[in-house]
Amino acid sequence: MQVATFPRPELIQMADTLAREKGITKEAVLEAMEQGISKAGRSKYGPEYDIRTQIVPKTGAITMARYITVVDEVEDEFTQMTLEDARKKDKTLKVGDEIVDPLPPMDFGRIAAGTAKQVIMQKVRDAERFQQYNEMKDKKGEIVNGTVKRVEAGNLVVELAGRVEAMLRRDELIPRENYRVGDRIRALILDVRSEIKGPQVFLSRSHPDFLAKLFVAEVPEIYDGLIEIKSVARDPGSRAKIAVWSKDSSVDARGACIGMRGIRVQAVVTELQGEKIDVVNWSSDPATFIVNALAPNEVCKIVIDEEAGNVEVVLSEEQLSLAIGRRGQNIRLVSQLTGWHIDMMNEAQESEHRIAETKERVDLFMRALDVDDMMAHILIQEGFAKVEDIAFIALEELTGIEGFDEDLATELQNRAKAYLIAEQERQTSKVQELAIADDLKNFDGLTLDMVVKLGEAGIKTLDDLADLAGDELQEIVGDALSETDANAIIMKAREHWFEADAQ
Repeated sequence: MQVATFPRPELIQMADTLAREKGITKEAVLEAMEQGISKAGRSKYGPEYDIRTQIVPKTGAITMARYITVVDEVEDEFTQMTLEDARKKDKTLKVGDEIVDPLPPMDFGRIAAGTAKQVIMQKVRDAERFQQYNEMKDKKGEIVNGTVKRVEAGNLVVELAGRVEAMLRRDELIPRENYRVGDRIRALILDVRSEIKGPQVFLSRSHPDFLAKLFVAEVPEIYDGLIEIKSVARDPGSRAKIAVWSKDSSVDARGACIGMRGIRVQAVVTELQGEKIDVVNWSSDPATFIVNALAPNEVCKIVIDEEAGNVEVVLSEEQLSLAIGRRGQNIRLVSQLTGWHIDMMNEAQESEHRIAETKERVDLFMRALDVDDMMAHILIQEGFAKVEDIAFIALEELTGIEGFDEDLATELQNRAKAYLIAEQERQTSKVQELAIADDLKNFDGLTLDMVVKLGEAGIKTLDDLADLAGDELQEIVGDALSETDANAIIMKAREHWFEADAQ
């Protein structure tokens, strides 16, 4: 049956108006109208029917039809039909085809019209939220301008362009900042989440990336990709360090970021409420990078332990307190910027440290290898720091030491391996004696020695470990872990908490 349709230009005008007002596509509005009219149709003919509506985009003409699917076995008599019955209507039909049964134009009563309007407005709101979410998701990590709309318990609700409200929590503001309703504000889009009530946008002015993006806006060489920002460390509102590197050796990265008479860096400082900013030249050589980050303090000596992720920096007594900074701020920022755990000391402290370290190693080698004081000192002078170094090094490295023949080298290696085996057995026995749980004993990232130290400190389960802070773990296991590794282990130990919460 063919049902005549008539143009409805007012529908197209309504769709155009809604699309402009809500900032969504005309197609999305027409789709919402189709779904609303379909629901009104089901309220007239029966909610069990599969009724669909189509609106011709150019004319606004409405066609409504009941759809029936051809199946082998009918499970729903209102929306399905057997192949045998379907072929009474059309012999060319096959399983999976749909029969379209046109319905006459609807005379919308008050209830049907209200139903259609309700569905249309809901679908339009959904489309508007979806459009806003996609737009804001693409802007994540960018700086946006907005206006403070409300202040809620210290948190700011900021209205952004496009009628989107964003949340700037108090802890994401720069300390001592005070904004009032109506104030203009710049912030970084930190996160965008899709929720039932619309896109939830979270802003930040204290995040390191906010400082980095401000430099991108102020320094054309960064925007053009000639200069690269390698890392940023911030104590928001107080001090920050930014490491930059130039891809062109003829361009001074630090000078370009500071600008003539400091005009570029000063623009960023002003936006950050006077936060002091140190611009540092990045280097692929860790020692050079750390020395640059500590400037203008002069470094006397620097020792890097790549395996432990630690760096010892030696300065003169006069320079030490300046390099550490007030309440340790400067050295903390240097550590964050470079990614290294840094121990600062003066020359006298370094000398004491070296003497104590050497004595500790001498005692270890004398005990583990059953050698005298002089032999232990020779091994230390040759660069051996641990028993493992001797046990697993190539024999030629030992025989290359003056006065060491193959027999002596072999004997030292055998003693080293025997000591390590005995230590492992002792530690395994200690783990059992301390009743340490399997989830901690087998935790990836912890050595047997670390597990024993944890057990002796009363940390005997994975939950006990997860309750620690990174610095507490470092204090228990000693120098075996860097700050970064300790924090990573703690976060990994907490993963089972998050998995439990998600379930």
